[in-house]
Amino acid sequence: MPYFAPCGTNSSPSEILFLHTPNSVAKPKKTKSKSEAKSEGNSGRKGLAMDSFCAWDGDILVLNILGTPSASKDAIGKPKGHQLKVSVTAAPVGGRATDHMVRFLAKEFGVTANDIDVVFGRFNVNKQLRIKSPKQLPSVINKHLSQ
Repeated sequence: MPYFAPCGTNSSPSEILFLHTPNSVAKPKKTKSKSEAKSEGNSGRKGLAMDSFCAWDGDILVLNILGTPSASKDAIGKPKGHQLKVSVTAAPVGGRATDHMVRFLAKEFGVTANDIDVVFGRFNVNKQLRIKSPKQLPSVINKHLSQ
């Protein structure tokens, strides 16, 4: 009869589970807690398909980003295809560059970091961000939206 049993000295039962059956070898199965899944930045939503690097979804500004970590300075660059180039000084280790980018963009848009949601791409250079009610728009975005 199969059953799940916790294993490991440094792991809680919710982190690593082993499936034991009479005629099989134990196979680890990694599970994620709700907080780990949320911290990855994908809240169960798929990204909004867009023809441009930015679009409005009600009062939320949706941005497709091409990130450049470990840059010499934090900067919003030019559009490249359907993405906006954004460079940050943080290294791409464990999502830190994305976290730094969110804090940098929060200042640029006049919102708090909690007002920016990473839809996908927390650990990737290709990202989609949702910015709730931006108070100001950087010139490249303002210029694009006014066309």
